[in-house]
Amino acid sequence: MSQQSVSARLRGLERRVRLELVLRSTAGAVLTEAGETMLAWAREVLDAADRLEVALDGLRGESPGRGLTIAASQTIAAHRLPGWLLALRNEELAEGSGRGTDFALRTGNSVEVAELVRSGVADLGFVETPELPRDLSCAGVQVDRMVVACAPQHPWAERNEVELSEIAGTAHVTREVGSGTRAAYEHQVRTRAGVEPHEPAIVLSTEAAVRSAVAQGVAPAVLSPLTVRDDVRLGRIVAKAITPRVTRTFTAVWRGTDRDLVGRRRRLVEIAAAAGEGVGVDGAGMAD
Repeated sequence: MSQQSVSARLRGLERRVRLELVLRSTAGAVLTEAGETMLAWAREVLDAADRLEVALDGLRGESPGRGLTIAASQTIAAHRLPGWLLALRNEELAEGSGRGTDFALRTGNSVEVAELVRSGVADLGFVETPELPRDLSCAGVQVDRMVVACAPQHPWAERNEVELSEIAGTAHVTREVGSGTRAAYEHQVRTRAGVEPHEPAIVLSTEAAVRSAVAQGVAPAVLSPLTVRDDVRLGRIVAKAITPRVTRTFTAVWRGTDRDLVGRRRRLVEIAAAAGEGVGVDGAGMAD
């Protein structure tokens, strides 16, 4: 683009957002404080758009040949896998392999993902459950510290944290049997609180349905902070830390042994593990 074209587009953008984004002088142009802030936000939007494009390509399976088929449970598929795949695609494009979007995605709960890998439908899977399949190889890639989510009017919303034993004794919204989110929570209740979890108030098959029920005040739910982040920002849900900490591991699963994890599959697992370094939950119950 020419300098005149860039200047014209910037002036048009300033009119559209009703902000001065650039300070102009004979010495050149520099971003204003508002311009710097908008640039940072715009980068987040563009990165999110890239991740969405890559994920949709995978869901459509629009690639020549079979490519790489990946299965992932819901939290990972929605909040982590698109970023990992984008990093893999960018690496391959930089290397000139030209493969880019040569993969397909399948989603399900952790039990369903393991079965997709076991049956050969998927080349690699990512699950959230502590109940790992013994007939598949596994490698942890990220630790996720879970939170208790409740409606703003719930009594727990005024606390800094909620005891696991109290949560365990309360009916709450949960996912179906086979869900990694449910399995991780129930495992922690049994091993750390030493009790059986209360019967659910309601069982739902998607995280979106769980979040909706929580926001409507049906009951609290134990979820990943990744899934409730936007609801918390909008004030629909309050997320609180659990004491003691309730964590789960996002795990890669594949057929065979470690020596069978090669090529693009191994690189994707390495990218996932590197992206997971330092990821956790702060005191407010949101992802770091």
